Amino acid sequence: MKIYGVTGWKNAGKTGLMERLVTEITGRGITVSTVKHAHHTFDVDHPGKDSHRHRVAGATEVLLASRNRFALMHELRDEAEPTLEELLSKLMPVDLVLVEGYKRDRHPKVEAFRAETGNDLIAPGDPTIRAVASDTPMELDRPVFDLDDTKAIADFILTEVGL
Repeated sequence: MKIYGVTGWKNAGKTGLMERLVTEITGRGITVSTVKHAHHTFDVDHPGKDSHRHRVAGATEVLLASRNRFALMHELRDEAEPTLEELLSKLMPVDLVLVEGYKRDRHPKVEAFRAETGNDLIAPGDPTIRAVASDTPMELDRPVFDLDDTKAIADFILTEVGL
């Protein structure tokens, strides 16, 4: 599996870019999975539902399945947060895994950037950021794409990973 990331500060446009890239790349017949890092506690389950009750009762893993999808929830309890590499090993094989977040990991990335957030670019100090997708023109030592030019960004990523 090929791995490529989309990173950036909060409200930089990462999730919108990820969504557009998945649509663009899968539209070309390439299989894609995604990994999203959350910096906060989150839950995909609902109190009172059977699967939630199983977890609260102490189950380490709960697999919830229907004819349309399945979800595996793993409670870390006192375990360390899994590394990106460990999480990737749990995915079924696809052509490309797009990773949102994981700024400090060493996979290649595109940085999403919006000037209005007031944050500095990450790219100048990070060689794993191979390009920037920005809402404002800028000159850098690597490619800069318009944040909304999904086709060009997808072309760049697919060329980078050899797809």
